[in-house]
Amino acid sequence: QVQLVESGGGLVQAGGSLRLSCAASGSIFSIGVMGWYRQAPGKQRELVATITSASNTNYADSGKGRFTISRDNAKKTVYLQMNSLKPEDTAVYYCNADVSTGILRRSSNYWGQGTQVTVSS
Repeated sequence: QVQLVESGGGLVQAGGSLRLSCAASGSIFSIGVMGWYRQAPGKQRELVATITSASNTNYADSGKGRFTISRDNAKKTVYLQMNSLKPEDTAVYYCNADVSTGILRRSSNYWGQGTQVTVSS
């Protein structure tokens, strides 16, 4: 079984910063693309940023210039540094990863449970 566990969420004032972490655990052969998604109340889940195993990154326009995604392959962890936070960034942030497991190295997609980020005015 593969588990993704997020941490680092919380309450922050507008203009502040927050760093989210997501650690993968289990019988893992390798981890491909990892990413962060968010879902605000009454809205669909949306992509925030993705990062490949070679650390190539992709950002949604909403976070460009403010958010930075990174990963530590040795720690099987992906991070999201969020600066200059705005109230519209308020959402549950979910970690996502493509993970190969088992003797056949079968790749599957996994989600974390999410961590709440609240940005106050």
